[in-house]
Amino acid sequence: MSSHVFSPVYSPIFGALGCTSAIVFACFGAAYGTAKSGVGLSVMGVLRPDMIMKSIVPIVMAGIIGIYGLVVSVLISDGLKQKMPLYTGFIQLGAGLSVGLAGLAAGFAIGVVGDAGVRASAQQPRLYVGMILILIFAEVLGLYGLIVGLILNTKSSGTC
Repeated sequence: MSSHVFSPVYSPIFGALGCTSAIVFACFGAAYGTAKSGVGLSVMGVLRPDMIMKSIVPIVMAGIIGIYGLVVSVLISDGLKQKMPLYTGFIQLGAGLSVGLAGLAAGFAIGVVGDAGVRASAQQPRLYVGMILILIFAEVLGLYGLIVGLILNTKSSGTC
């Protein structure tokens, strides 16, 4: 069988979609987490201005989600070629979707927990440690997507 059957001309589009979905969905999650946590921080800052620096943690954690998408997007873009197997394009799409959608979910979780947790810890400071633990569990969802995306991307190094 000839090599053009396994390497059709449209193969790179799937890799490009994976690259795009990694950065776009992860940044959507990071933006939502930053915005939602920022609103909570602003409201909390009126009540307890002394806790503002301590309560920036959810915003920083949401920004890390965007970095996960950037890393996988750059790695996928390094593997894009004009002539590549269809298998490689599909694996790159899967890698991008895994990190992107996991980052979107983690960003939503960080935003909701960050908003409610920062407001609650302004009223009861003992809730701060619990908020940090829940934020860590939300962040690790994005990390799971990053790990799966990296593993999939290493499997995509097929040749024509």
